[in-house]
Amino acid sequence: MQIKYLMDENLDPIYQIQLRRKEPNLVVWAIGDPNTPPKGTLDPDILLWCEKYDFVLVTNNRSSMPVHLTDHLAQGHHIPGIFQLNPSMSVGETIEELVLAALASLEGEYSDQISYLPLP
Repeated sequence: MQIKYLMDENLDPIYQIQLRRKEPNLVVWAIGDPNTPPKGTLDPDILLWCEKYDFVLVTNNRSSMPVHLTDHLAQGHHIPGIFQLNPSMSVGETIEELVLAALASLEGEYSDQISYLPLP
């Protein structure tokens, strides 16, 4: 099963646009899009939404997201994964990493963890 991405509302929309352009069959939604959590939704609620709808969260939230994930897991919840962007990577490099992850990952490979780009 291919990864579906939910882009954090604080990410530049260029990531969603370029991912869709590079890989048109990839599901790439952003917070605030139809059928996603509205902008301003708290991180714990975003994690619940990602769990329910099987989306990997793509974020640049390095400060509070690890704490929210720990709390989420401690409450018996799960998540398909969180990808943390690397500020030293270009948009193009980031897009390549996300496409590769979506197309070549094993099912459950990123479950219940934060993975930092570039992926190992």
